[in-house]
Amino acid sequence: MNSVVISIIDDDEPTRSAVAALMRAKGFSPCTYESAEGFLDARGQETSRCIITDIFMPGMSGIGLKQRLNEDACAVPVIMISARLEDRLQNAALEAGAFCVLRKPFKAHALIECVERALLR
Repeated sequence: MNSVVISIIDDDEPTRSAVAALMRAKGFSPCTYESAEGFLDARGQETSRCIITDIFMPGMSGIGLKQRLNEDACAVPVIMISARLEDRLQNAALEAGAFCVLRKPFKAHALIECVERALLR
């Protein structure tokens, strides 16, 4: 599984590092980015099998990123995470095409389950 790239996009370094460590522990190859723009500039969507992104970040949001990926016909599954997850926001994320939406703090097994399901689709 080491060749399976999971991209993690979050402006919060501790969250980014923790999610990357979890992905590594599960045998994935995490790539981290502190912004959606940095991910796009690095063309991360070309090597990613799954994307985990925060919804609220400076600049482009996670929902904005998913909309951009949709415009580019990128079918990589996107898992969105956020500390603020009221119904309106969760609905917007799902309408944009998020594969899973999780509220921070989330259980490690919940994220792993979402990633594994996303990779099987």
